[in-house]
Amino acid sequence: MWAVAHFLCGYFAFEEVCNITDFMINEQIRDKDVRLIDSDGAQLGIVSAKEAQKVADSKRLDLVKISPTAKPPVCKIMDYSKFKFDQNKKEKEARKKQRTVNVKELRLSPNIDTHDINVKVKKAIEFLSDGDKVKITIRFRGRELGNREGAYDIMHNFAEQVSEFGVVEKPPKMEARTMAMFLSAKQQ
Repeated sequence: MWAVAHFLCGYFAFEEVCNITDFMINEQIRDKDVRLIDSDGAQLGIVSAKEAQKVADSKRLDLVKISPTAKPPVCKIMDYSKFKFDQNKKEKEARKKQRTVNVKELRLSPNIDTHDINVKVKKAIEFLSDGDKVKITIRFRGRELGNREGAYDIMHNFAEQVSEFGVVEKPPKMEARTMAMFLSAKQQ
């Protein structure tokens, strides 16, 4: 019987009911009894769903099931469109304040000159002051792999030069033919 009623209800109505983020409203509420909360926040007690719908209709507001797992389910009388509008507005504000941290990569070589290091340090300071993380890599080719100690010195020297703006998140570590170190911005 429920399957037939469900089928007659239509595909889109089923989607609205099954979507977890949306609430059941008005005629979608099929429970026998519900705990009713007034638009002012006052509890009106446990009443039948039909009675709750009549109260909401008399106030020209919507009946919204806000807690479907409670025994009995909790329904509140409110203006559903205004509620959804306010909820969307809060989500937009939260997204606006959110900051994504990007990881910027700077590549060095084991036999890099001091002037080239200074240029990379300036770029790293620029990235760190923007709040991004910086990945410093040294890629070894051929016989350069025998000079790992020099590469560790380059990495430590680099970390000292940017120590005002960033801290070492992950110390230099060898991965196959690449040495990598991560820096993150200092918290003010």
